[in-house]
Parts: sequence; C-alpha cells; structure tokens
Amino acid sequence: MNKKYINADDLKDYLGFGVAGNFANHLGEAGEADEFAVIKTEEKDAPKGLFPFYIPNNETFLGTYPICTDEITHNDIEHLQVEAEVALVCDFEFKDGKLLDIIPKYFGAFNDCSNRIQNGDKLSTKKNWGAGSKGIASDLIEIDNFEEDGILSKFHIASFIRRDGILRDYGTTSAVKSYSYFFGQLKDWMIEKFNSQQDMGPLEEINPFIKDLDKHKGLLIAAGATAYSDFGKTNFLEKGDEIFVYVYDAHFHSFEDIMQDMSGMDILLSQCSKLHQVVV
Repeated sequence: MNKKYINADDLKDYLGFGVAGNFANHLGEAGEADEFAVIKTEEKDAPKGLFPFYIPNNETFLGTYPICTDEITHNDIEHLQVEAEVALVCDFEFKDGKLLDIIPKYFGAFNDCSNRIQNGDKLSTKKNWGAGSKGIASDLIEIDNFEEDGILSKFHIASFIRRDGILRDYGTTSAVKSYSYFFGQLKDWMIEKFNSQQDMGPLEEINPFIKDLDKHKGLLIAAGATAYSDFGKTNFLEKGDEIFVYVYDAHFHSFEDIMQDMSGMDILLSQCSKLHQVVV
C-alpha cells in the first residue's frame, strides 16, 4: 500500500465537490430531508446530487480555500457538525466543455464540516464559511483500482469527538462499500451530474462551475457522510473539541487499534488515513 503525504495547500488548484444523500438516513439526521424532497431520483437509494464547496478563483464565498489538516474554524457558529467521509483525489478528462472521465487516484479521511443554519437557499452555503471550514487527512492512500475488488472495498469510516477529556462516537462506523453509490456506479453517476445537473431546490447547476476545469489540477470529491451516533445527532461542535476521522482497512486494523491510537498509545496505523482536527 502506497501513501502520499500532503499539506493542506497542495489541493488549492483542485475543484471541490460533495455528493449529497449518498448514505442511508444522513439527510434526515442532518435536518435536510424536507429541502431535498423536491429532488426526484431514478432509483430510490440514489444520491440526490452534487454541490460545490470550493471553486478556485470564484468571486463568491466558494472562492475561499476551506481545506485544513489540523483545525476547524468555529467562527462562533452555533450549529456546526462533523461529516465524516471518504475524499477522492481525482484526475479527469475534459474536452469541449464536457467532463468525459473521472480517475480517482488517492483517497483519505475527510470532514465535510457543515453549518446547519441556512445562509442561503443552496446546500453549498452551509459548506464554506471561510478558511478552516473543511478537513482532510495529511496521509492519503493510493487507489489501485476504483472497483469492488480494489483496496477501498476493505476500508471502514469511523469518527469521534473528544470533549472535556471524554471520547465519544460521533458517526456510526461504516464500511465504505455501504455507500449507496460507489466505485463504477458512483463514477458514472458523477460524470452525468457534472454535465447535466440543473438548478433545483437546494442544488445548483453544476456544469458552469467546471467550464475552465482543464486549467486546473484535479477534482476533490467528498463521497458522502455517514449516519450519526446518538451523540452526533444532538451535539454541535464547540471550541476546544478534538475531531478524529479514520478511514482504515478493517481487514488489517481492529477497532481496538483505533481506540488505542486516540488514547495516545504508539500504534502504527499503516493501513489507515487519519484526520485529527481541533476546533478553534
């Protein structure tokens, strides 16, 4: 297994998008089910659509680079929630204003941290409130192939909060392959949405955001957040909270390995991408 170590600024020339509604129950737990009721999908369990969280050089709030590897900026926002997920760092093929292919190259732990107070009528307005709005692990793992027999099929997502010295589950520990759409199905769906998604409800038309994609380095895709634990459903982030998101090979590492790592024991998590952030 090959790892790539990055600094947060290494992704400044990537366009950032998230997948909405790609995990059972998440939209309802996030209080967003009613907003998305107007979005009809061909299959019951299909994701609802794509949303932007970072567009380099955009003149709106989306032009502010939000990615950080060690902090979340609270900004005295009362209703911030961790969204633990898998990030895909992707190459692409683009021609004549159309996205032809997405090539996932690396994956890692990601926090698509969200402001649950609506700042506008689009989902994207909850996603970027300035620098330190998002989190990505500094250790990314190379993707051998983005198929069901590839490395990612072995990985699980787990997330935790340490508050006042007490460690609590924040999201439900979930297998990556339990996403509603993943691997080839997700890739094909994303290509179609990048080229054809229209403005409706909380989602925006996507193609205008990628009109000069060929001038940029790649795409950063947040594949969707897991369901929340009971604590995560009802507890918003506070200054001083520590956030942990692990994307780990559950065939290689035990859950006890993860717990020992958070306790400060010297555990070698060789088959894992780990994000650790402090809320400031």
